[in-house]
Amino acid sequence: MLKPQGYRREFMIEAVLALAVPASFILSLLIGRYGIPVETLCKMLFSTVFPLEKTWPQTMETVFFQIRLPRITAAFFVGASLSVSGAIFQGIFKNPLVSPDILGVSYGAGFGAALAILLTNGGYYLQFSAIFFGMLAVFAAYMMARLFKGAPVLVLVLSGIIVGAFFQALLSSLKYIADPYDKLPSIIFWLMGSLSRVSAEDLSWTMPVFTAGMGVLYLCRWRINLLALGDDEARALGVNTSLERGAVIFVCTLLSCLAVCLAGTISWVGLVIPHIGRILVGSDYRRLLPTCISLGGIYLILIDNAARALTMNEIPLGILTSILGAPFFAALLMRRRAGWQG
Repeated sequence: MLKPQGYRREFMIEAVLALAVPASFILSLLIGRYGIPVETLCKMLFSTVFPLEKTWPQTMETVFFQIRLPRITAAFFVGASLSVSGAIFQGIFKNPLVSPDILGVSYGAGFGAALAILLTNGGYYLQFSAIFFGMLAVFAAYMMARLFKGAPVLVLVLSGIIVGAFFQALLSSLKYIADPYDKLPSIIFWLMGSLSRVSAEDLSWTMPVFTAGMGVLYLCRWRINLLALGDDEARALGVNTSLERGAVIFVCTLLSCLAVCLAGTISWVGLVIPHIGRILVGSDYRRLLPTCISLGGIYLILIDNAARALTMNEIPLGILTSILGAPFFAALLMRRRAGWQG
């Protein structure tokens, strides 16, 4: 049991991270090739609530409300969703190396997006196709696991690996037949991850789903603690493990699919950030989930800032997250500071 000073420390960490979220938003709104003064930024923000006189050019307002603000908001929700999903999957599967794509979500959604790019001009077709095939991949893994006897968690993970390999093969087939001068570059660039295509219209329907999904997981975080104990212990405490695990997996999968359909395939966020969260506040999901929401959102906002500011041509997010995530995770393993307890 934690001592009172332990609770105070964790509360202070959560408070600092909560304050860092709006700070990262404001900093990111100022970064870009089109400069926006701090005073003008504040006026534009307040103009959404108060009837202020418009003293800034229309171009600046368009950049702010139609490009920069939707992109930063999407970065926060994508990072938070991947981090929360990774933390929950690591707990209920009792494996510190699990990430949100363990059940084939990324490859299924990637195949769906590539199929939409190949057959259409993208847009809503791309987003709904990515979500549909991402959910289909997890459903296939879940149904396959029910056909086999044995440890349900282990069988589910193995089924996810099989389904992921199948969709990876289908994705490779689409890249092989795609037009190398038109469709193939679009598919490859999308798979590397980017938020450059996000618009306010995209957020109008994804933000409510993101918010609802993370809200459900936050309200059920104490039940996730029980699932993380293991099937036998959870059943002894009256938990319907099959039903509740399936519901949690469904919500996490939906969040992961939304993240993929907005930003493409972004690796390492859902693997590394939960371990940082455990270092800061421990493995109790009542503390870990809000910490992962803040950490994941801030992390991807900063990564996106680097992607659009370091060079003239935007760097794909998947490249930066891999460059930073792989050595950082290796350092965690070597120092054995991840404090893995399930």
